[in-house]
Parts: sequence; C-alpha cells; structure tokens
Amino acid sequence: NFALPELQRESRFADLLILGSEKFYHNIPGENPFRFLLDALKETECPILVVPEEVDFPAKNILTYDGSELSVFAIKQFVYLFPELCSHATTVLYLKNDNESLLPHETELKEFVQQHFKEVQFLKLNIDPTKDFSKWITGKTSVMLVGGSFGRSSFSQLFKKSFLQDVIADHKLP
Repeated sequence: NFALPELQRESRFADLLILGSEKFYHNIPGENPFRFLLDALKETECPILVVPEEVDFPAKNILTYDGSELSVFAIKQFVYLFPELCSHATTVLYLKNDNESLLPHETELKEFVQQHFKEVQFLKLNIDPTKDFSKWITGKTSVMLVGGSFGRSSFSQLFKKSFLQDVIADHKLP
C-alpha cells in the first residue's frame, strides 16, 4: 500500500506504464498477490500495458467495446500511443449479454474506428463477459487486447468484476 501513492504520482506525468503481468507481484507474500496488480491498474493515472513475460509481437488487435466512455477512451489511447499497430487486422468486439442488435453509438464508433484502422471488422458476442470472455479469447495468439475496465469504483467492482481480470491473470496476451 505504501507504493501505490508513489505509482499514482509517477503515472500522472507518464504517457504509458508497462507492467509485467507475472513479475509485478511475484515476490509479494500473501494469499492473493494478484490483488496488488489490480490495485495498481485502478490507481494509476495513465494508460497501462500489461505484458506477459513471454509474448509474441501482436499481429492483430481486439478492441473491446461495451458502449461506455471507458472503452472508447481505451481505444483512443491505443490509437494515439500505438499508431503503427493500427495497420494490423482489427476486430471491434462488442460484449453484451442481450438481444440488442445495435451497438451503442454505432455510427460514431464506426466513423472513429474506420478513420484510424485499415482493416477492421465488428463482432458482437452474446455472452456474459465476466464468465465467458476468457474462454472465448483462449487460444488466440499474437493479439493485442484493448479494454477500459478498471475505472469503476471499488464498491462497483465488488458486485461486478472486470471481464479482463481473468485474461490478465492467465498471463497470455498483452
């Protein structure tokens, strides 16, 4: 807990923070050292790239979108920080467990994404993201996964965990 305020202060003036998804909490004792990584994700004030210790350089992008401002902000930061990766095949993945056929703000989203990504497709998965997303993404390689899901309050996260939490814990994708 003493390191989090310093990490927050340093990240306030950073463009990007890169964290190793395994080594970050490797030497921390306790029952759930992964909790320290989650706390760091919530407390930092800049975009974060969580990288497994062994990873292939990304050849594809998966941009997760749930209609929230956090997901759009994550996509925008990805565009600004990694413009060279925007030439890769990209999937905008809409995750909602409902029968709604339209994406929220579909026109604006498509306009923004198509201006920045060369090869893009839109895919809607009718799954429960917190239960089924990590199964869906399993086996995907050379992928950069983009999501904005750690901006909610701790109280909110008590009731609904982030769908990216299991993916990060598996240490497979940046």
